Amino acid sequence: MAYGKALREAVAAPGTTPLIGVFDMLSASIAARHYDGLFVSGFGFSASHYGLPDIGFIAWPDVVGFVQRLRLAFPRQHLLVDIDDGYVDPEVACQVVRGLEQVGGSGVVLEDQQRPRRCGHLAGKRVLPLDQYLEKLDLVLRTRDELVVVARTDATDEDEMVRRAAAFAATDADAVLVDGVPSVEVIRRVRRVVRGKPLVFNQIAGGRSPKLSLGALAELGVDVAIYSTPCLFAAHAAMDHALVELKDRDGVLPDDSIGVAESQDLLERNISRHHDVPAPRASRPAFTR
Repeated sequence: MAYGKALREAVAAPGTTPLIGVFDMLSASIAARHYDGLFVSGFGFSASHYGLPDIGFIAWPDVVGFVQRLRLAFPRQHLLVDIDDGYVDPEVACQVVRGLEQVGGSGVVLEDQQRPRRCGHLAGKRVLPLDQYLEKLDLVLRTRDELVVVARTDATDEDEMVRRAAAFAATDADAVLVDGVPSVEVIRRVRRVVRGKPLVFNQIAGGRSPKLSLGALAELGVDVAIYSTPCLFAAHAAMDHALVELKDRDGVLPDDSIGVAESQDLLERNISRHHDVPAPRASRPAFTR
């Protein structure tokens, strides 16, 4: 299946396409009940797989293996994958892109950060010289077959954000992402220089960017909204709450929690032979464009 083509079509449709950050197979199972697009978040992956902050610990074979498991369980979802800086070396970046395309990834996000890297919404980021990043980006673009490639800048100066966005838009990249964009006005400036190229916006709770609805983003000309961490942060809060409650109740399990049957039903639908069985309606309406 042409997964890149399917994602391009979704991005080109009217409105802003949401992609939900997932960090393991369970979070993906829940997100896939409600949304058509999933985002393999570096923040979430580092937290879930290593118990470490998103500052450069991720090993690329782990990401490829995770995407392979995702695709087997979710044959119809868009899978956009955060590959950081391509794991430093341009040749490694190309190897990762080829591997992700073979296991069913829909697209990748390639950033211009310089090591040691940081989460895109934290202070202390440094970026590669523009010509070095563009050389890496060009190699990745020439390596991919039909995989979507999102060019991302982590510049912190507003003028540099705009300058790099314009440079990225002049390449064959499929879309442009300015991470940590600080205001609506900067989004407008970026939208003007990106011209007809799709624009991606990353929302993260507690991050540098404004909280905006899909309708507001559509009015600003944003084509894709990445929600990197709602699943991760919700799991963090819910697990902490559940264990505090368990301790307070002297080990007595609550009566209103999800039970084994409901959890089993969710996971059984990830088995390949069940993919053609209609899924039950989600507890709240799925997103429709």
